[in-house]
Amino acid sequence: MDLQIIYLKERKEFGRAATHLTSTDPEGLGEFESNETLISGYAERNRVTLNMQAIPEISEHWVEPEMVAYTNHGMNHMEGGWPKDLDYTEKEQTLRYRKKVEKDEEYLRQVRDLVEAVDSSLMQNVAIDIYENYFQAEEGEEGREAEASNEAPSAKTLAAFKDPSEIKRTACQISWFPDGGKRFAVAFSIMQFQDWRIDKASHASYIWDVNNPNEPEMALNPVHSLCCIDAYNVKQQDSLVGGLYNGLVSFWDTRQGSQPVQTSVIESSHRNPVYDICWLTSKTGTECCSTSTDGQVLWWDAKKLAEPLERLLLEDKQHDGRAIGGVRLECSTAGGKFMVATEQGTIVSCNRKAKNPSDRVGMSFEGHLSPVYAVQRSPFMANFFLTIGDWTWRLWNEELRNPVITSKYHMSYMTDTCWSPARPGVFFTTKMDGTLDVWDIFYKQHEPTLSMQVHNDGLYAVSIEPQGQLLTTGSVDGSIYLLELYGPDGDAAQREEGGRGHVRARVQAREEPRGARQGAAEQGEAGRGHRKGRRRGRGRGGRALGE
Repeated sequence: MDLQIIYLKERKEFGRAATHLTSTDPEGLGEFESNETLISGYAERNRVTLNMQAIPEISEHWVEPEMVAYTNHGMNHMEGGWPKDLDYTEKEQTLRYRKKVEKDEEYLRQVRDLVEAVDSSLMQNVAIDIYENYFQAEEGEEGREAEASNEAPSAKTLAAFKDPSEIKRTACQISWFPDGGKRFAVAFSIMQFQDWRIDKASHASYIWDVNNPNEPEMALNPVHSLCCIDAYNVKQQDSLVGGLYNGLVSFWDTRQGSQPVQTSVIESSHRNPVYDICWLTSKTGTECCSTSTDGQVLWWDAKKLAEPLERLLLEDKQHDGRAIGGVRLECSTAGGKFMVATEQGTIVSCNRKAKNPSDRVGMSFEGHLSPVYAVQRSPFMANFFLTIGDWTWRLWNEELRNPVITSKYHMSYMTDTCWSPARPGVFFTTKMDGTLDVWDIFYKQHEPTLSMQVHNDGLYAVSIEPQGQLLTTGSVDGSIYLLELYGPDGDAAQREEGGRGHVRARVQAREEPRGARQGAAEQGEAGRGHRKGRRRGRGRGGRALGE
């Protein structure tokens, strides 16, 4: 009987048909003889099995802290400690006893010791939170919309103006005309003492139109090179005044040509180069003020420069009344008050209209380690002013002796500064490494919000036009760069207005206790010196009487 098995599958399940294979006999491909000498040189490796766990060991612990019970305690202080023979209910007896104790030297020593112990605890109560938000949101506004904008500013170079002179000179000072940012004047000079280029260089300075950087609109030809210039005269927009390297002061009317209309005489002028000059707010619009390192501040009538109107000798009242040289002026406030930055590193507050002549030179602010090359008052907060000197900038308050904010020490020397007329917290600084820094203290204080490498050499001067859109900066080789500023929207200035009150409150909370401690310390030292002097006097009198 035949058995038959039938598989029912599709052809694709059997795989490919093996029709190409053929059956052949084995064939040797080669012979390899064994070599005993080579075999002895090999060692068989022992197989090792190693298990590793790459997950870190984690342990879990539970801690049950002990509960602390809080209780309230009170203390009733009763007046006591009086002598037995004194009736403390009688005010005259207690008052007489207090005066007697207060005159005792041991009592004064104990009080001083107690004050030192309690002072640290008191100062902890007035400590300021370093993480406090400077500028809180205004009422009725939402969150970040009420705060100062955190948008970083930007700037673009529009044009470059070159000194036409063959011997390159420093752009010492730049001043805009009050014509809406159309023209500006630049004072060119060589400020290095006894430089060989001084006698060979041109004495001309120039006025430029922002729309024509190829050539200056007008040349100013003084008898010597200009160290400073001021063209911002609202009442007489065609007038400008400048200070010369030889100490003279010249006045120009651009409608009458390149030659100065008036120039002071050397006998009545400064004895050193005029480092700064500025127009004053007056009825005629022709009064100006100048300063120099000879220690003088002179007031002039630009149309009568034969003799100055007034003179003021800057004296350091804290160091035997020695003369101090002026470098920069700040005359933006009315009422005769002005400030002078000196080459001794101090800023002197002065008052032209003081009743007593000895009171015309007032309080001085010390802090810089070298001459102060710029001082400018904030256009929004009149009590605050900014200074540039050594490697730092410092923000001051007129009511405090110490600076409110001091920048870090930069690697390059700082040369000039100016405030933004559009935003309260923005100002600009220049350095000798050729960088222009834009600072916004409403945004951050430890570093600039924008730093631009404008020139390979150092930048010496900076100035901004009254609307706050165009900025000019001058270099040590006489190049002037015109930049257009871009920043937050127009509401940023209004939002920053609300931050002024927070700034004032924070400054007063931090600085007033320190000023009070300094005043108390000075009074204490003066009192101790007075007592020592009295004791010495009594001792000398006793010896004289004994003799």
